[in-house]
Amino acid sequence: MHHHRLVIINGPNLNLLGKREPEVYGKLGFEDYLNTLTAKFPTVSFDYFQSNIEGELIDAIQKFGFTHDGIVLNAAAYTHTSVGIGDAVKAVPARVVEVHISNTFAREAFRHVSYISAHAVGVILGFGLDGYELAVEGLLKKL
Repeated sequence: MHHHRLVIINGPNLNLLGKREPEVYGKLGFEDYLNTLTAKFPTVSFDYFQSNIEGELIDAIQKFGFTHDGIVLNAAAYTHTSVGIGDAVKAVPARVVEVHISNTFAREAFRHVSYISAHAVGVILGFGLDGYELAVEGLLKKL
């Protein structure tokens, strides 16, 4: 079985998972969830990066985008504002799946715009943390 290297990159405020609006985002912190994900995909080597800073997310996409097979990217609020993150996704050879925990289309109109979607192999939103698992499954089929 081929061993794939994937990275999960999370953007602003996702370090508050489990603490912020648990009725929307759940009570589980991301590091705890990552253990579950790692156990479900034994043939995948996962890296994880989170930042609240736009430039650090771009640096991570550039770094992992050349060393890893795929990126699961939840750029959070920057999805809707960052041309730079969209450009970084377009610039790297790694395949990218865009993930959102909430259904962004059920939220404010400004969240209906994504600078990432056009450069991603797929977009998954509205399934809570399960969206990351769905993204990994989808990504593995594209590799």
